[in-house]
Amino acid sequence: MPTARKVPAPRVAPKKVVGAPKPAPMPADEAKLRILRAIRAIPAGQVAGYGEVAARAGLPGRARLVARVLGGNEDPDLPWHRVLRSDGRIAMPEGSRGWREQSQRLRAEGVRVERGRVKRAPPAKTLDAALWGPPQG
Repeated sequence: MPTARKVPAPRVAPKKVVGAPKPAPMPADEAKLRILRAIRAIPAGQVAGYGEVAARAGLPGRARLVARVLGGNEDPDLPWHRVLRSDGRIAMPEGSRGWREQSQRLRAEGVRVERGRVKRAPPAKTLDAALWGPPQG
């Protein structure tokens, strides 16, 4: 019985991507420092979503990195409790020790927490909206 002859796969040139070049990757330590600075900048009595923190740190689209940095945090003074999911929910399992602690810390700062969720206005899309509020009309 004849053996099958291997035919090499045709070589295909890689596709060129059109558009702006990607920025050079940021060192992990620099990204972590930016995230920690953004978290420390959240005023007492206010909250921000993981994605908002990433954007404020200059890392848009890196909400999971924010979660990873918070998960490895060992600084007891970091106001980690001010970071929530984008829909205002606490990101820990309901009823867990961390969930209860985050709820207590937020309430102590005057934040209204109902069933593990903070109701808040959506983040401002522009600097004017952030400074002056939405247009009246």
